[in-house]
Amino acid sequence: MNTFPKVSVVTTTYNDIENLKRILAEVKKQTYPNIEHIIVDGGSTDGTVDLLKELEEKEPGRISWMSEKDNGIYDAINKGICMATGDIVGCCFDRYADEGVLMRMVEIMEKEGTDGVHGDLCYMDGDRIVRKWHQGQGVIRSGWMPGHPTLYLKKKVYDRFGLYRTDYRISGDYEFMVRILYRKEVTLSYLPEILIYMSHGGTSTNSLGAYVESMMEGHRALVENHVPFAWVTDLCRVVRVLSQFVIR
Repeated sequence: MNTFPKVSVVTTTYNDIENLKRILAEVKKQTYPNIEHIIVDGGSTDGTVDLLKELEEKEPGRISWMSEKDNGIYDAINKGICMATGDIVGCCFDRYADEGVLMRMVEIMEKEGTDGVHGDLCYMDGDRIVRKWHQGQGVIRSGWMPGHPTLYLKKKVYDRFGLYRTDYRISGDYEFMVRILYRKEVTLSYLPEILIYMSHGGTSTNSLGAYVESMMEGHRALVENHVPFAWVTDLCRVVRVLSQFVIR
């Protein structure tokens, strides 16, 4: 590439300063030369704001942040997207597989001329792989969906289709992906490698009840986006998820 499109990486946080420090280090280690890291804090009282002020002074132009109460994770992500000045936007809440992940993601988007990119990820319990997200390319109706932590999109996608819906508690990311991908109006490159190591036990995976709620919201997302025979897609999603669990 002769030029490097700016990548805006959004991280949301709330009273979790030690984890935020780790994520800040993760993004800073990336070899991609044109990164804007946006931190959306929910009004922390644990020293997060002082840390962000210090970093903003040390790295002007690379770190942008805000701190105020939000209405949940999707509201916080939306605030970060609205702050983004990059050509490409994605989120970082966990660990990149290596220091060249963002470089390879942008390279394949540029090479294939697509609107975004996604790849594989592993859900981790400490150093143990609990589940491997490997779906390749596919279509929404077959139960396929990209791994959201690996999904980086051109800013114009959000400009055209809107942001995450905040009336979803767990599956706002799925609703958004159904909205942009069901009618095949957005094209994605697929990078066939592990891009993200993600801690297991997030909002949608920390209990059976949360998983059931996630599936119910997912069904609602299909219906509201006029996907026919939504229950068939629901069954396909369940089969795909169950097939991802591995024993290590």
